[in-house]
Amino acid sequence: MLNLFAHPKRIFFVLFVCFIAFSVWIYTIPLFSPSQYSEKELHLVAEGRLVWQKYNCHTCHQLYGLGGYLGPDLTNVYSRSGNNEHYIRGIVKSGVKQMPAFEISEEEMNALLQFLKNVDQSGSSNPQDYQPEILGTFSLEKK
Repeated sequence: MLNLFAHPKRIFFVLFVCFIAFSVWIYTIPLFSPSQYSEKELHLVAEGRLVWQKYNCHTCHQLYGLGGYLGPDLTNVYSRSGNNEHYIRGIVKSGVKQMPAFEISEEEMNALLQFLKNVDQSGSSNPQDYQPEILGTFSLEKK
């Protein structure tokens, strides 16, 4: 009787085929799973990320604890009590303390708000709860 796993080349081939099949399966899951966002909303989120980058928001603000340290972390700014759309619009358009007022179009503002809403819904982050490390990263152990 011929043993399938008797030769190293056969073992490699079987493992390789299993790896390829698993990889294809993992990467196609998002294609077939329903999204909670419409195509228009996903496009707006992508545009908002570009607005975030265009105005260099990441140099002063953080998302998930990554970014600049001059401004607050904006991961959950959309859902914080009192921080609704009108509040965020007012801060961006008029500026506060070290943050300048931005001349931003209504389309850019809507895209930025959709991006911040999407980030807010994707998780939570409060870097002040974690211990900063000497290299600028954070320990996962809470203070």
